[in-house]
Amino acid sequence: MASATGGGIGASGSATNDGQLEEKLDLSKETEEKIAQAQTLLAASSSSSSSSLKEALALLSALEKRCRTGNDVPSLVKTCEASLDLCFEAKDDVALRATIETLCSRRSQKTQAVRSIVQKALPWCMDPHQTYVPLQVDAGSAEAKEARDKLVECLRDITDGKIFLEAERARLTRGLATIKEQDGDIAEAANVLQDVHVETYGSLSKREKIEFILEQMRLTLLKQDFVRAAIVAGKVNQKFLNEESMQDYKVQFFQLMTQYHSHDKNAFELAKDYHAMYSTPQVLQNEHDWKKYLQNTILFLALSEYSLEQQQLLLKIQQDSNLEKLDIGKSLIQSLLTQEIVNWPLPHLEQIQQWEVYHKEGADLADHWSNTFHRRIIQHNVRVVSQYYTRIQGSRLATLLQLTPLELEQEISAMVSAGMLKAKINRPHDIVQFSKKKSSEEVLTDWATDIDTLLNLVESTNHLIHKENMTQ
Repeated sequence: MASATGGGIGASGSATNDGQLEEKLDLSKETEEKIAQAQTLLAASSSSSSSSLKEALALLSALEKRCRTGNDVPSLVKTCEASLDLCFEAKDDVALRATIETLCSRRSQKTQAVRSIVQKALPWCMDPHQTYVPLQVDAGSAEAKEARDKLVECLRDITDGKIFLEAERARLTRGLATIKEQDGDIAEAANVLQDVHVETYGSLSKREKIEFILEQMRLTLLKQDFVRAAIVAGKVNQKFLNEESMQDYKVQFFQLMTQYHSHDKNAFELAKDYHAMYSTPQVLQNEHDWKKYLQNTILFLALSEYSLEQQQLLLKIQQDSNLEKLDIGKSLIQSLLTQEIVNWPLPHLEQIQQWEVYHKEGADLADHWSNTFHRRIIQHNVRVVSQYYTRIQGSRLATLLQLTPLELEQEISAMVSAGMLKAKINRPHDIVQFSKKKSSEEVLTDWATDIDTLLNLVESTNHLIHKENMTQ
């Protein structure tokens, strides 16, 4: 049945949810006239610009309502943008924010109008040439800075919960976090950025998401919130970082991870971080960078506990042709992979301790690495001895390893507790007895043999009992 306004859907209106037709007016001509009239009204009086601005905004407000109720979206967008232009030209920041909030909170306001308002105001508070950088203001102008900051917060509030403005909200949030950081409030900057779960945003590219997450990691690490930093790091799909276009982000990501793993004093994870940076193609093109990352990898592998994965990475680096250009690194790798006792201190120990990464996180961590380095060499030597001896005098072993008997006992006990070694210490006779760790198959075979022996004993005992009963 035809609408009372006449014509079909394409001619006079659009269908609503209940099947009725919405009236659609063409107010383009009136819009041009009203906008020109408002601009003239504002330009005509310079002495009472405030009252003139109010009159001009009132004129456009009535027009905005007609365009909104008349479903003339193009004219509505023009009217909203013209209202913002008037406030901006009048340099009335309070009126600008009030106009933005009023227009965006109108009943049944069109999505296109809200989007155009936000996008129109963005260049007035965010740098148009750098996506996530707030607009620079004069250092001595507190009013300009305050106006910029309030506009950022105003636009951010408007974009909250609006899927069609996800990209703009991410940009504004990043800008607000930058402002907080510049003001010295690192904790608040990190909190602001954590509010945005950018990994769920479909309107942002993969590159933008990773860049945003890396900024979240950086701020949480500056805040010393290492638990949150680990959670945020887990949002990064490392498969994407191996893409050719993501090399910069890969290096940046693992640099941030070194801060986290340094706090945890996790040497093996640090070794993997530096090796990941070393294996990046753009790093391999810069000799200074790859030498630094490769020697850091070797150092933290030496500081890592013995494991199959650690040995595999050592062997992989040993086969790397670039190792020939690192004399100290090559010597250290050879010492760790050779089944021979290593004397302490190492020949190049003083040079190794001068490496930047060794003392980058402060004197306390440098002392920790020094003590750990000595322990790893002791553990290496104990493993070497266990390969050649099954029984050895404790005093003789302590002499070989340059340790006191008490230090030797502590190190062997720690290795046995950690499952790195199988040994027993006979204190009265001062004998250390080593045995090879059995494989799962060997343990199962021994268990089956013990069960068989036990059953035979039970059967023999039962036979003897019956025999005794028969003789009575």
